[in-house]
Amino acid sequence: MSRVKRGVTAHAKHKKVFKAAKGYYGRRKNTIRTAKQAVEKAGQYAFRDRKRKKRTFRALWIQRLNAAVRPFELTYSRFIDGLSKSGITVDRKVLSDLAINEPAAFEAIVVKAKAALAA
Repeated sequence: MSRVKRGVTAHAKHKKVFKAAKGYYGRRKNTIRTAKQAVEKAGQYAFRDRKRKKRTFRALWIQRLNAAVRPFELTYSRFIDGLSKSGITVDRKVLSDLAINEPAAFEAIVVKAKAALAA
């Protein structure tokens, strides 16, 4: 009977884990047990943070808008209230981008929002 060498599938599985653990520090990159744990945990973080990323960016846009409307004697909440009363439907991402890149256009929107609050 001929000899059967059985390392092929295990080696392929390990190779997949080590490829995912590339760039990790210490034993996490070259020991299968720790590498497997590290890769699994990294996947959990990635899944969680794909959801969290959306919240984080929305918070950033809100902070930028709050800072951008302060020179016009408004707060963020009053500004958003004015926008809804004036019927302007522009999302926070676009408003934040306008505040940074197109100050004149943003100022025009703020003036309309302020007028809607006064009326």
